[in-house]
Amino acid sequence: MGKMDLPHDHGQMMERKLQNMPSVENFQTIAEIFKQLGDGSRLRIFWVLCHCEECVVNLSSMVGMSSPAVSHHLKQLRSAGLIVNRREGKEVYYTAADTEQVRLLHQMIEELVKIACPSQEKT
Repeated sequence: MGKMDLPHDHGQMMERKLQNMPSVENFQTIAEIFKQLGDGSRLRIFWVLCHCEECVVNLSSMVGMSSPAVSHHLKQLRSAGLIVNRREGKEVYYTAADTEQVRLLHQMIEELVKIACPSQEKT
């Protein structure tokens, strides 16, 4: 971002700070990730996959949803780069992607659950 002259000078020197602002595309990428985690079911599936590698059938049982519904959510999470999969014969296993972004999102979810649900015991 180039030099920016703001219409009002409030003495905060924001012009200098805004020079390092990430691009619109960067913010759009982040918004897409948050959009994927904006669905409670997808968020639960993502949380489970941060803790283990599982197949669709087991995930369905764990989150109390049909296999087609879980498959739909997995496709969304995978397209956002939040999970990865591997095939073993006819079975496909899913797990959280091994990236810094995923680790930070998982940590944020864990912390927010502690704040929002203080009665939850951490296991």
